[in-house]
Amino acid sequence: MNLLKSLAAVSSITMLSRVLGFVRDTIIARIFGAGMATDAFFVAFKLPNLLRRIFAEGAFSQAFVPILAEYKTQQGEEATRTFIAYISGLLTLVLALVTLLGVLAAPWIIWVSAPGFADEPEKFELTTSLLRVTFPYILLISLSSLAGAILNTWNRFSVPAFVPTLLNVSMIGFALFLTPYFDPPVMVLGWAALAGGLLQLLYQLPSLKKIGMLVLPRLNLRDTGVWRVLKQMLPAILGVSVSQISLIINTIFASFLVAGSVSWMYYADRLMELPSGVLGVALGTILLPSLAKTYASQDRKEYSRLLDWGLRLCFLLVLPCAVALALLAEPLTVSLFQYGKFSAHDALMTQRALIAYSVGLLGIILVKVLAPGFYAQQNIRTPVRIAVFTLVVTQLLNLALIFPLQHAGLALAIGLGACLNAGLLYWKLRAQRLFQPQPGWVLFLMKLVVAVLVMAAALFGLMLVMPAWDEGVMLMRLLRLGGLVTIGVFAYFGMLLLLGFRIRDFSRRAVS
Repeated sequence: MNLLKSLAAVSSITMLSRVLGFVRDTIIARIFGAGMATDAFFVAFKLPNLLRRIFAEGAFSQAFVPILAEYKTQQGEEATRTFIAYISGLLTLVLALVTLLGVLAAPWIIWVSAPGFADEPEKFELTTSLLRVTFPYILLISLSSLAGAILNTWNRFSVPAFVPTLLNVSMIGFALFLTPYFDPPVMVLGWAALAGGLLQLLYQLPSLKKIGMLVLPRLNLRDTGVWRVLKQMLPAILGVSVSQISLIINTIFASFLVAGSVSWMYYADRLMELPSGVLGVALGTILLPSLAKTYASQDRKEYSRLLDWGLRLCFLLVLPCAVALALLAEPLTVSLFQYGKFSAHDALMTQRALIAYSVGLLGIILVKVLAPGFYAQQNIRTPVRIAVFTLVVTQLLNLALIFPLQHAGLALAIGLGACLNAGLLYWKLRAQRLFQPQPGWVLFLMKLVVAVLVMAAALFGLMLVMPAWDEGVMLMRLLRLGGLVTIGVFAYFGMLLLLGFRIRDFSRRAVS
């Protein structure tokens, strides 16, 4: 299997999910605006999402995938099936207990994670009710992530990449057709998230059966494989928790700012997650199993070449996205969100956060490429130490930037912290001689800079002659935005072609 084709497939499917996510957010913005109700939902939904990233997509995947790849390569099918059964049994038990605790302790969780809400009883009560509905989502989505990790290890990337669209479809359907049946109306979003989590799990079960890895969960804490995963998970939980703790602290800061601050940051983050998800998550998803199999086979040269391939693709695709997000902040926010209860002021505040986020976009995605370089060798402690240091620096940046820049300062602190994290991960890989850059990086980067400048000039020139972005109905705004983005893409890749770039130069075979 060609890794570049796999990346294209995963990125395309993820793009579909992100587009549906924008449709979802546009509908939510139009129906609910940016105020008390949406602040309450975004805080309530963020908490189970954070725990999902810690227990499933984060620490668990980092500990589980390299050991699963080792079982697949060295132990045989039956031993691998038994290992999966024991791991799924342990994960189900732990997450069921966490879910029960979260539902019971919802008021205290809100008091800790968004203390500014405590001054407004109605807002606090609404957030608590939403959290009790959304918390079971962590159990469903974590089991879904387990299924996805198994499929990715078998190089079945498309199905796990598609499942996030089911959450968006659920939320769109619930918001459009079931909102009148809920009181208060925003509660519909909580139940939509729960239904989406169930759909994401059920959708992957036939694919697991097809590869022979659909097994019933069993509990066996004496199994050596389970203990190896648990041993790796302890530092991984700390490492993943660091970045999630940073997000929670940002929510705490934002809860003390003016009403709407949490929502403005959320909508800006959604725009930033388009390239972050389409490129960063896709690259990390594809790289980790291949790196793990290569490391298990003790092929260090191929391991280094895989990392180099991932880093080059990252710079090639992310650098223009970061510049475009900053340049197109106004067209994006006005075209996608400024309707109904989402005012021009809301759009302006979201733009400021988006520009701040764009500064750190490259760092955010580089972390998703560099960190698997450590996870693949079952070395989780090094990225953990770096993440802890980054957390401290990020909070110092929060304190320095929140007063002059308000919510945009919090967004900027996250981006700058990610750049620091990526820089330290790269330095450590080089210091340990695990990564040796291939020749040609200086010329490669020079060509990228020229292409980005050409793209920026094309976008800036077109924006000068276009009418105001709040003119016209939604369809017209989106058509203008689509035309602008298309011209930017052609300008960038057209310049790269003139400079000698060819798609075949980035082809690479997957490790079976």
